[in-house]
Amino acid sequence: MTGPFIPIEDLDDPGRRRFLHLMAASLALAGSACSGPPQEEIRPYVRMPEAVLPGQPTFYASTLVRRGYGLGVLVESNMGRPTKVEGNPAHPASRGGTDVFAQAEVLQFWDPDRSQTPWHGGQIATWEAVRSFLADRGAALRRNGGAGLRVLTGAMTSPTWAAQWQALLREFPAARWHGWEPLHDDGAFLAAGLAWNRPVDTVLHLDKARVVASFGADFLGQGGEPGAVAYARDFAALRRQPERPSRLYAVDIAASLTGANADQRISLAPAEADRLVWRLAAALGVGTGFAPNARTARWEATLAKELDAHRGEGLLVAGPFLQPETRVLVHLLNHRLGNAGRTVDYLPPAELAPGSHGDSLAALVKDMEAGRVDTLLILGCNPVYASPAGLGFAEALGRVAHSIHAGLTRDETGFACAWHLPLAHDFEHWSDARAYEGSISVVQPVIRSLYGARSAREILAMLGSGAPASDYDAVRRSLAQLIPGGKADFEAGWNRVLAEGVIAGSAPAPLRLPPPRLPPLPKLEEPALTAVFLPDSSVGDGHYANNAWLQELPRPLTTLTWDNAALLAPATARALGLENGQVVELAAAGKALRAPVWIQPGQAEGTVGIPLGYGRQAAGRVGNGVGYDGYRLLGTGPTAAVSLTATSERHAFACRQPVASQEGRELVKLVAAAPYGQERCSLEDAPKESLYPGFSYPGYAWAMAIDLNACIGCGACTIACQAENNIPVVGREEVAKGREMHWIRVDRYLDEAGKGGPVLFQPVPCMHCENAPCEAVCPVGATMHDSEGLNVQVYNRCVGTRYCSNNCPYKVRRFNFLQYSNTDVESLKAGMNPEVTVRRRGVMEKCNYCLQRITRARIAAEERGRPIADGEVVTACEAVCPTRAIVFGDLNIPDSRVNRARASPLNYALLAELNTRPRTTYIARVTNPDPDLAGS
Repeated sequence: MTGPFIPIEDLDDPGRRRFLHLMAASLALAGSACSGPPQEEIRPYVRMPEAVLPGQPTFYASTLVRRGYGLGVLVESNMGRPTKVEGNPAHPASRGGTDVFAQAEVLQFWDPDRSQTPWHGGQIATWEAVRSFLADRGAALRRNGGAGLRVLTGAMTSPTWAAQWQALLREFPAARWHGWEPLHDDGAFLAAGLAWNRPVDTVLHLDKARVVASFGADFLGQGGEPGAVAYARDFAALRRQPERPSRLYAVDIAASLTGANADQRISLAPAEADRLVWRLAAALGVGTGFAPNARTARWEATLAKELDAHRGEGLLVAGPFLQPETRVLVHLLNHRLGNAGRTVDYLPPAELAPGSHGDSLAALVKDMEAGRVDTLLILGCNPVYASPAGLGFAEALGRVAHSIHAGLTRDETGFACAWHLPLAHDFEHWSDARAYEGSISVVQPVIRSLYGARSAREILAMLGSGAPASDYDAVRRSLAQLIPGGKADFEAGWNRVLAEGVIAGSAPAPLRLPPPRLPPLPKLEEPALTAVFLPDSSVGDGHYANNAWLQELPRPLTTLTWDNAALLAPATARALGLENGQVVELAAAGKALRAPVWIQPGQAEGTVGIPLGYGRQAAGRVGNGVGYDGYRLLGTGPTAAVSLTATSERHAFACRQPVASQEGRELVKLVAAAPYGQERCSLEDAPKESLYPGFSYPGYAWAMAIDLNACIGCGACTIACQAENNIPVVGREEVAKGREMHWIRVDRYLDEAGKGGPVLFQPVPCMHCENAPCEAVCPVGATMHDSEGLNVQVYNRCVGTRYCSNNCPYKVRRFNFLQYSNTDVESLKAGMNPEVTVRRRGVMEKCNYCLQRITRARIAAEERGRPIADGEVVTACEAVCPTRAIVFGDLNIPDSRVNRARASPLNYALLAELNTRPRTTYIARVTNPDPDLAGS
């Protein structure tokens, strides 16, 4: 955000300057953070600042709850305003990293389309009217024990919610609670029931597995697994040991990040993937398989040999598209191979009511249709939009006399219900949640509710007869037995938990389960074309559809923005005579929709990928009408038989990188694992002679190294940079013109040989070249070197010639063609980083290595009379990276992390032959294909 304009003739007047600065700070605090901090005392991470001052952010340890599970984060607060999210290094689910959704929560919180008042029908209501209505409903329901009361939520893991529900059942014993998560893996629940007659959570230990076999699973996909951030870190940790390399075999059904990062990948339709697992089991001496398949026989034999040779160090992972019997077989194989208890653990379920969410929602619809539901409370989910169209939830909802919906926005369900209530964001209320491996962490608010929204617990409590406790008191009471220190020292233990963000030792011990019995062969159907329904990598199940940052974030594998597509394998598209952008009609079970085609290598032949979360009608001004609604074809499972009919319509995509070829250049250098240490791709090979004058850096010399062997292509660095640096969105039309504004992009290159090789990802920020081509051509000196080696951009000098962009071989400079930054909406301004200028139209902008963070660290170090220590400056892209692929530091510290990275024999400069001598360098990708599958 920009500060007040001060005339140059008044700069020498310290009294006037001081007055204006204080007035600017006062106005910012009064206007942008008018709600102030929460009423209860909250604890900042690490230490409490002496005072709240501009430019001195405070970090609070909290938890973001997504699909019921907790991700530990540190929320940056600038004068009471949440402006950035970082990972909590003490939390087992984040370990200091986050994902794209955690970064986008800042915009989700400040979204001007958030609900700001209760609604009753088409009229604005008050919270007093809500309390009166719910109290009356509670009194009426209490007379018959709560018969007719139903509560529908997403997945829940909160111990505080469990305690509240048990208390509510004492008043309403006939009430029923239903769960619905659109992308809930019901197959995992069914498989656990078949295997052990009880629900369990499966936790992977990828850092201990030397051979990993994934069958339609996407444990690296940041929109799927609750433990995806931790799994990505563990996976990268093994990749960083090329002297003892691991190997990932992936059977992809839908193109996935896990498959993209595999050493060996094959794409199969769901039924054939099931058969492959059974044939693999037979090769390992377990059960009898299906008839052999010539295409996969070599692959199966090789994988069986590798798994058998690495007993106790192997891992098999089943995805949601496999049959429950096949998933039981995977559990059995992990036991037989000695992997259970080593590379995979089984835990008591974190969900409070584990079960099939599809069955739970169907039971609720049946009760509504039969007139057995008098009062329905829908908390934090949107089943009118995000549920199978054939289930008829919206029609059944019309038969409920009293329907109440609570959500961040008045979405499709909010409009369909009699009442809609604003729901508090995780930044605004107290709660708790379990992580993917069971650890409990606290949701600590950093700001009082902007619009007076209430939490789900508060709304549910309005039905009860007693005086409800505050969320703060309820969380303290439910966690009292788990707080370190016990009753004797509860306050100290509580404050420590708030500061650290997680209750140490709260994860349950792994279960000791016997090997499951061999299941029967599944009954497999083989339709001509199978739809596989996917969480979108940017909008999830539709919850984030109104988030412009995520809509404009290129999808990792397609690089599409502002859209979803019907994803087809190249061979399937050729057989059907289809091209990119051609609109087809898909039909299943009497339902039909139209969708544009995108040809996606890695998609299984005979399948069509349907990313969910689009086609919204009540998402908000950003998300309405974007893409097509895949829920119209969704049935009771993650797959469905569909028919496809081509139409004459065409659709224009906004694709960030339409060309996926390196065009004969080795932009991403590859090194085989076997001769690792013998090959070198060093900076020493770069040219030395130059016409440019040299620079000396006696103070600091900043540099960055990016490990391509660790990067999985998730795009978290892109959106973290956007949140940190106030980078605007430009919209679909401008992206289509190549005018996106992201300061760090992630290029992706596909296997041009078509042999199932890995997809190559390369984050590309500004290179901060020593011999910077942009500097020599700028007529006004707007781009120049500073004393610490940064290629800085002076915005108020730039006159928009764009010569610098034309002369940049890396194409990392972004030009503000239009006034992209929204400076009119107050809530959007409040979410901006006050340490970073909001750029005006007509200037060039680019990565500056998060100069504001360097400046903040320099001021802190100078106050203590010492230089900046290694690791004290962490750029936004480095901080967010779940795999620690990015390292930043000072070249003048001999043993700094960045110097250690650049000392690798695999360190190289991008386009080194141009002699730009970039400060950003790369560690080459180490490949480890199976030699027995060479050429397959």
